[in-house]
Amino acid sequence: MNCDWVWVDNQKKLASARSDIQNSPIIGVDTEYDSFRYFREKLCLIQIVGGSKTYLFDPFENLDISFLGNVFPDSETLKVIHAGDNDIRILNRDYGFLFKNVFDTHRAASVLGCNHLSLSNVVNNYLGVTFNKSKKMQRSQWEKRPLTDEQLHYAVQDTSYLLDLYRTLKDMLKINGLEEKAYEVFAIVEAARWSAKTLDPNGYMKIKECQDLSEHQKKRLKALYRWRFEKARETNKARFMILSDQNLIDLSKEKIDSISSLNETRVLSPRKVRDFGWEIIKTLHNVTQ
Repeated sequence: MNCDWVWVDNQKKLASARSDIQNSPIIGVDTEYDSFRYFREKLCLIQIVGGSKTYLFDPFENLDISFLGNVFPDSETLKVIHAGDNDIRILNRDYGFLFKNVFDTHRAASVLGCNHLSLSNVVNNYLGVTFNKSKKMQRSQWEKRPLTDEQLHYAVQDTSYLLDLYRTLKDMLKINGLEEKAYEVFAIVEAARWSAKTLDPNGYMKIKECQDLSEHQKKRLKALYRWRFEKARETNKARFMILSDQNLIDLSKEKIDSISSLNETRVLSPRKVRDFGWEIIKTLHNVTQ
């Protein structure tokens, strides 16, 4: 386990990190991104374990990390990652990085028959180490600076066991004759690519209480559902931050033809009425009777 870490925020630290990472035959890779508050996932931190330290790269700093574009696809450098599909997708989307020679500890444990595949469970099962990964911390506001001590500990902890875990899982795959099967799965992980969210035209039907609406109300719900999706994409906010599912249901039931009537429903806060009121009215007005 390696808990020694460096926040890379200047050229001197960057040069040291680059040298260490480029000369390491095995590196661990992880990211922190916010997919909870944003429509389009926002990359907030890149963690890489080199030969001697864990390096934390801030995507919001004006630092040139293009050297990673040579490290990640280098077939001589092993990249250890846990459930790395989304990490690879986002790094490819934002930087164009490609990956080769990946060992995914999540997939390796799955091939070995492990059913509980969170990083904390896999570390506990195969290394005998217990540590807690807080869901609250995972969903914390990673884009805010400075990061808290708790966030930094969480980020470093995510990578600190990767290399030890790789060595243990690699041996177990070999003993069980599962290496070839595992590396076929790793190749799929390497090829992961980000794709934009698309609207499910019938997604509104999955909202609780939809089936209790009249046919006309369902048409209104469908229109509001589509509008919310487009507004979330336009503003890069999570859909629930625009309007909740319950908001959509409630608005579908109300007679609304003005800002005044929208306010009278008390379905939305004054702020949301101010921000979205006229668009909601227009959307509902366009629904055929």
